[in-house]
Amino acid sequence: MNWLGLFNYWVVIVLMMIGFYLIIARSNLVRKIIGLNIFQSSIFLLFISMAKVSGGSVPILAPGIERYSNPLPHVLILTAIVVGVATTALALALVVRIREAYGSADEETIRTQDEPS
Repeated sequence: MNWLGLFNYWVVIVLMMIGFYLIIARSNLVRKIIGLNIFQSSIFLLFISMAKVSGGSVPILAPGIERYSNPLPHVLILTAIVVGVATTALALALVVRIREAYGSADEETIRTQDEPS
């Protein structure tokens, strides 16, 4: 088996684990959002890697072309990128409001301020 041919999938796994680590291990909300974006980017790469057909062509009817690549996964990823950007903007706006209200963007600090004394 050619391991170099699976390079995209190894990159997906590494990016996924980096993003997952940032989400779980960090208490800063901005770092959690960055980790979520890295994780999301790995999913995009996974979908696009799986959608590529070896030897496939653009789905335009032409003489001599027998294998076509499906454009649907690429279109879905474009939509997911737009949704991801909007979600990131909303999350960052919420972090700004949380920082104004609590004076910190650290999850532990916010939790200790919310606990009843």
